[in-house]
Amino acid sequence: MSLPRSTLLLWLAGLSGLLAIAGNLFALPALVFAFKPATTLLIIAWAWPRGADTPALRRWLRAGLVLSLAGDVFLMWPAGFLPGLVSFLLAHLAYIVAFTRRTAFAARPSAFAMYGVVAALLLWQLWPGVPPPLRAPVLAYVVCLASMAAQAGASWLAARGGATEPFARSAALGGVLFMTSDTLLAFNKFSAPVPLAALWILLTYWVAQGLIARSLRARTGP
Repeated sequence: MSLPRSTLLLWLAGLSGLLAIAGNLFALPALVFAFKPATTLLIIAWAWPRGADTPALRRWLRAGLVLSLAGDVFLMWPAGFLPGLVSFLLAHLAYIVAFTRRTAFAARPSAFAMYGVVAALLLWQLWPGVPPPLRAPVLAYVVCLASMAAQAGASWLAARGGATEPFARSAALGGVLFMTSDTLLAFNKFSAPVPLAALWILLTYWVAQGLIARSLRARTGP
């Protein structure tokens, strides 16, 4: 008996992600170049049929996933940090717009206050190690990242007890893990090496993307 398409894509994404992580850990660039973008592509393929009942939300989440794929490709190159940062910044803006399809922006100020404090503390720790030419882009990125995670959290708070709560909760958890992944990446780049950095950064990143994609309702028809 064959696996359903969605299950097969998730298994393939997991395998591809493990190969990309192995490529980073064991200095095998061919594995990274082949399987890092392939993993995100497989997550996009898994997410693509979802969300037919919420077309505006689906459209913006798809945009965020595709922009994330562009960021993945840019970050594989030595000179690609800034273009990759911009790609992911745009991805977070797309996710913010997506999450406002469920809940008005900053409808739960407590979520924004919490993430604002976390972002400020992280920037305070990282700032001395950020090169001056990158400080403005990094600041803009952190603001967008924290706002994305806060809006996802606000959407979950607003959906508590309703039919959409499981989907909003998935997006909120994805926001937490996305912020975790980027925090690890930033400390590894601007502060001190993180042990097994590729493992933790990529694992939390792809689980975050999967959870955000899972916030779209699965297709029920053929």
